[in-house]
Amino acid sequence: MSSLTEKDRPIVQLLLSTGTCPRCVLRFCCVGSQLLYRHPHQDLMKDLQEFLKNSQEKEGAVCLDVADPPCKRIRLEHREEGADDLKHNGAVPQLPSAGIGNTAMESSAGKICNVCLGILQEFCEADFVKKVCQKVNSADYQFTSFVFSVSLPPQLSVRERAAWLGVKQQMRNLGLPLAKDDIVQLKEAYKWIIHPQLSEELGVPADGKSLFEVSVVFAHPETDEECHFLATACPDCFKPAKNKQSVFTRMAVIKALEKIKEEDFLKHFPCPPSSPKNLCDALEIQCNNGAVFVAGRYNKYSRNLPQTPWIIDGERKLESSVEELISEHLIAEFKADSFNFSSSGREDVDVRTLGNGRPFAMELVNPRRIRFTAEEMKRLQQAINDSSDKIQVRDLQLVTREAIGRMKEGEEEKTKTYSALIWTDKAIQREDIAFLDDIKELKLDQKTPLRVLHRRPLAVRCRLIHTMKSEYIDEHHFRLHLKTQAGTYIKEFVHGDLGRTKPNIGSLLNRTADILELDVESVDVDWPPTLAD
Repeated sequence: MSSLTEKDRPIVQLLLSTGTCPRCVLRFCCVGSQLLYRHPHQDLMKDLQEFLKNSQEKEGAVCLDVADPPCKRIRLEHREEGADDLKHNGAVPQLPSAGIGNTAMESSAGKICNVCLGILQEFCEADFVKKVCQKVNSADYQFTSFVFSVSLPPQLSVRERAAWLGVKQQMRNLGLPLAKDDIVQLKEAYKWIIHPQLSEELGVPADGKSLFEVSVVFAHPETDEECHFLATACPDCFKPAKNKQSVFTRMAVIKALEKIKEEDFLKHFPCPPSSPKNLCDALEIQCNNGAVFVAGRYNKYSRNLPQTPWIIDGERKLESSVEELISEHLIAEFKADSFNFSSSGREDVDVRTLGNGRPFAMELVNPRRIRFTAEEMKRLQQAINDSSDKIQVRDLQLVTREAIGRMKEGEEEKTKTYSALIWTDKAIQREDIAFLDDIKELKLDQKTPLRVLHRRPLAVRCRLIHTMKSEYIDEHHFRLHLKTQAGTYIKEFVHGDLGRTKPNIGSLLNRTADILELDVESVDVDWPPTLAD
């Protein structure tokens, strides 16, 4: 049961008389009834006025008892009260009753709340809810539920502390026990009020686990500087951060308020806080959908196409890439803001990827469209394939974030199959290369290749060539089919990279060897699942 009792009367009287709105009064009285906060502002004010008039005559609950789930709390006071503060063991001293209700009503009526700065007043009304919903609907997102988040000005925490200290002092003066030192969070009370209104207007339920987020950012320029005294009192709490415009973040302010001594706080900030002239501003109303993940396999048929955009010193070297040829269609269909591309390894710009292709995944950030049928995904796959003869994709499908991890699991233990066209400086006969077919599990020591040293750390990597099969072409050319450990540098295994890969084809044949063409024939990663045609 959530109700006001006689012991709450001095809190109600004090807060209303200093310009606090009815909903903040309920918060400071630790009222956990969600339905009660949803009552109209004027009705709550009348109920509180009636409570103040009647409380002397009637012990016990007077104000709207409603059963509700237990609420979370924000702790404002961390130390236990002393014995002197608790000595009156439940005895409630009589307060003057003359004009209590009218005085409190006049002080709070029509004023902007000195604690929430109007958030639990104007921004709980139907007009603001409709404004939020108009923003959501105009953004054209697909969603079946929503989670609502709110960003509050950090100075609200300062004002809340000041109001609390005023309440505490009043209770001490009256000799009343202060059994509770926690109040309902402003954010929580706001969500109690706003959730059902948003749900009704949007036609979907609020769900804390929803991937679709509706957020409101509040600011109050008039009181922005109210936090600044904390930086002098607790300088260690305010550290500049690259991604923050101000050091006065909500968490930094809360940390400072936990650290500052009560007497120091009261020297710098009025208690109770003064009423502001202006309401908070709703600076931003934003929507954001959780990322959608698409996976598949791609074949690359061009020897002049990088996997990702090839840009050196700000200059683009080639006009397109595998990533871009796939992403431009996905971005358009999912109406996403951006994407992140990943794959099971990568091939060089002049290497083809054949066979069943290379597994890839794409994270689509903040997509407006999230629901696709299997048939729609097939049509999207076909659109990608029809757009270029340089690549083809297969098994295009929606996957979860967790499933993408399977693409990377045990990546270096997986095998890859290659076909390399090799040239030798000295003439060769079939029998000169036949012995390569008999070599199994050849161990290599590969120092980071010179060609990738600018982006990879210098190291010696041990790799395995599981099997090789040679195919004689002429006196200076043969094709070599290799099954290797993933991560093996095939080009360097052929030409030796100035001795940085040992052994290599050149050293095995005792002559200079170089690679003319390289194809990836298979990437043995059993993901994503194969789809029926």
